[in-house]
Amino acid sequence: MADKEATVYIVDVGKSMGVRRHDREVTDLEWGMQYVWDRITSTVATGRKTAMLGVIGLKTDDTSNELQDDSHFSHISVFSGIKQFLMPDLRKLAEEIRPSNTDKGDAISALILAIQMIITHCKKLKWKRKIVLITNGVGRMSGENLDEILSKIKEDNIELVILGPDFDDPDYGFKEEDKDSRKAENETLLRTITEQCDGAYGTLEQAVSEIDIPRVKPVRPIASFKGFLQLGNPEEYDTAVRIPVERYPRTYVAKPPTASAFVLRSDLTAGQEHPESITTIPETQPGEESALTSVRNLRTYQITDENAPGGKIDVERDELAKGYEYGRTAVHISETDENITTLETTAALELIGFIQSERYDRYMHLSNTNILIAQRANDKASLALSSFIHALFELECFAVARLVTKQNRPPILVLLAPSIEPEYECLLETQLPFAEDVRTYRFPPLDKVITVSGKVVTQHRNLPNDDLLDAMDKYVDSMELVEKDEGGDVLEAPFPLEDSFSPILHRVNAAIRGRAIHPNDPIPPPAKVLTQFSQPPEDLLENSQDYLQKLIEVADVKKVPPKTKGRKRTREPEKPLSGLDVDALLHQEKRVKISPNNAIPEFKQTLSHAENIETTKDAVKQMRSIIADQIRNSLGDANYDRVTEGLGVIREELISYEEPGLYNEFLKKLKEQILEETLGGDRRELWWLIRRTKLGLIDQRQSEFSDITEEEAKAFLSAQ
Repeated sequence: MADKEATVYIVDVGKSMGVRRHDREVTDLEWGMQYVWDRITSTVATGRKTAMLGVIGLKTDDTSNELQDDSHFSHISVFSGIKQFLMPDLRKLAEEIRPSNTDKGDAISALILAIQMIITHCKKLKWKRKIVLITNGVGRMSGENLDEILSKIKEDNIELVILGPDFDDPDYGFKEEDKDSRKAENETLLRTITEQCDGAYGTLEQAVSEIDIPRVKPVRPIASFKGFLQLGNPEEYDTAVRIPVERYPRTYVAKPPTASAFVLRSDLTAGQEHPESITTIPETQPGEESALTSVRNLRTYQITDENAPGGKIDVERDELAKGYEYGRTAVHISETDENITTLETTAALELIGFIQSERYDRYMHLSNTNILIAQRANDKASLALSSFIHALFELECFAVARLVTKQNRPPILVLLAPSIEPEYECLLETQLPFAEDVRTYRFPPLDKVITVSGKVVTQHRNLPNDDLLDAMDKYVDSMELVEKDEGGDVLEAPFPLEDSFSPILHRVNAAIRGRAIHPNDPIPPPAKVLTQFSQPPEDLLENSQDYLQKLIEVADVKKVPPKTKGRKRTREPEKPLSGLDVDALLHQEKRVKISPNNAIPEFKQTLSHAENIETTKDAVKQMRSIIADQIRNSLGDANYDRVTEGLGVIREELISYEEPGLYNEFLKKLKEQILEETLGGDRRELWWLIRRTKLGLIDQRQSEFSDITEEEAKAFLSAQ
């Protein structure tokens, strides 16, 4: 279970914080809020109810706090008490954080108020307590009763962080020239407070510069197996070996959050177009506004029935029999037979063999890596497992074991590899395939060509010659990413593992945090730390240019000419390799009438032989009539899939033939007919299906010949 946390942010919103200093593009308040918003949104993103926040405004125009009767606590307002922050709280706080019209207010008094809030909320319970103060150090600060404040911070184990714009920080290497004497005194006072309570003090520039560096999320591991590593059957033999061990994940894939669980509330309520398989659940309380609504998917099961409307009927899950996929065949196994085939197993990790490490292929890994350690607080087990680990290491062997994590669970094969580090030993474990999981494929050799008669040819046009291999070797060597000394030893790692982050994961999280605070602003660009390894270093590209040019000459690389641009309908139709005119041989005339039973192939064929725009228009007109008849004669949604398939083909073909206007005119008329219910009744479900399959208008982004903008195309897809 995660630790309980209570953090109070004190934000200086004084008049002086609304000024741009030292040629910065943002005010001191906006600069400081970059750090505060990053910290708050990171906490909100966890969704933990035990991670609570509170915000205090310093140097506000009004006074709103528990000690407001005392003059020392004037111009201090509690924007939010300590609680779990949600999206409505973020939006409300964003409206309240504005520069005030005064610089009156004591930062030390605000610090006392924050300590009081934490004591009241946390009491004597086990909490992680933290106070973050953001101020520019302008104004009066009282140093009275400083010893009592420091003792209370130490007594309650409160972590104190004080940051400010243009604060002098020798450790970071920043010093403001011509500093105001009052500000210099305040900075000295704040630095003294943090040093005496083992807090953190620094300039805001350092804190903001480190925002883009992703923070590694600490994870408390949970044991996935607790049992015995055993060799032999301990129930039959006294000589069997049993070592109590515990299994924990070593590596695990961190996935970015998905948007599939949420939809825009406004889009759904506009036309009440809720599909039957989607149920919406309000995320907010009555009276609160939210643009998002969570989605829960419901499954329905259907079977074929020729007598039912649409050819299918709904059935309950309990009425269905369980089937297993075997190749492309569904194999039915009844519950009675399934119980017989269930393998009765007991939880254990049994050694079944050993293999030399050099004979093991790394591609055999099937899962993430786990670690096996001895049972905690069991010295005998630690000694036994350590002996086993060292034996594997000295003999350069891996162990193969059969693992059952829980009773009656299917067994899996795992590989156990020794890992010995200073003051740390364990077994690395990964899943192995069974014989049925291995597929063997044969590929032709890369260094020779075997003819049909069995002759081996080493000089061939499809094989690289010695000059090409030499040129490629030199080019690869010139692109070496590591620097080596004369002895061939690596001087330093060019890409430290601790500086490499998942671009997708952290980019998505950063975009969500940015949009949460600024819903109408564009998403900021990705941080440089995420893209620094996406391109090779420029110096390597320059050094390897000569080798690359030599490689191009030796390989005789030629540039492929670009495709000729022009209207597809003016080109000659593609002819078969034989050069024969199949239509002429079969005495078939060019198609004019499109049959409803074979509409899509005949529509494509008509367009391919169209000699003018009138033929294309006539083909689209015929397809419009065919699709309208399919909708009008559809029993329920029986023909909806055929309609969407036809629309997709028409859309794709008209984009290729650079005639998007014909499709747009067709779709506008179709929408009008659907909403007016002139195609056999209420067909709004079909329009929802068209929206879901993204068969809307062709905009200028998809075809430069379209006069529809992207905004107009999005607005058209609404049900209005």
